[in-house]
Amino acid sequence: MQRLYKNHKRLPFPSSLFLSSRVITDLTRNPNPMSKNKLKRFAENETFENLFQHNDFNARTEPFPLKGNWHATYFNNTNPIVLELGCGRGEYTIGMAQRFPEKNFIGVDRKGARLWRGCKDGIEKNLKNVAFLRIKIEDIEYYFDQNEVHEIWVTFPDPQLRKERRRLISPNFISKYQKIIDPTGIIHLKTDCTELYEYVIETALIENWNIIENIPDVYKSGENSVLTEIQTFYEKKWLLEGKPISYVAFKKNHIIAPHL
Repeated sequence: MQRLYKNHKRLPFPSSLFLSSRVITDLTRNPNPMSKNKLKRFAENETFENLFQHNDFNARTEPFPLKGNWHATYFNNTNPIVLELGCGRGEYTIGMAQRFPEKNFIGVDRKGARLWRGCKDGIEKNLKNVAFLRIKIEDIEYYFDQNEVHEIWVTFPDPQLRKERRRLISPNFISKYQKIIDPTGIIHLKTDCTELYEYVIETALIENWNIIENIPDVYKSGENSVLTEIQTFYEKKWLLEGKPISYVAFKKNHIIAPHL
């Protein structure tokens, strides 16, 4: 799929992600194994056909080629598209893609070194229903058309307890998701943060979100195997620390205007 960008001018990384020539020179002179691994992964990311990166285009100023065309151009099917936002290493994206071959899965994160693992796993497992996007999640509306997404998973996000607007499950972000998810689409949250879980429950009442499923401790309940059999790197860590893992699924109620 990299051929989509042959005519697109490669744009520089945002300042927070850009690796200058001076940094690369310093890494060469004073090699740090972790830094060298990151550079190697960044280079390999450029070769992955299941990864689309923000530095290949500027979706804010020119249309992203796959917006509205994910089914026809990339997946070559009409199966529902499911996003995992803040996917990290892509464990959940890959796990669900294996479990549900009748759906398409796209993992979204801004960290290239983390996405490298998910992309590589998708290729090695020959998963044709998987893709990854390296972008800022606040720009999600520039990469998908209205109603193009069927479900959204937010797995173990930074709870941002001091900055509500930055929470990936806040009304601020939900309003962005509503621009791309179909009217019946479900948003899933899986978290180790009790405060974030309770925040969503309380906000749902205020924002008129329809809670479909609410499980305070998924491992204690044992109700949903998808929630326990697929585990992320951090989830395993939290479980070892004895933290409860909570889950809530909801959708925003759509008010249909009456016919005049």
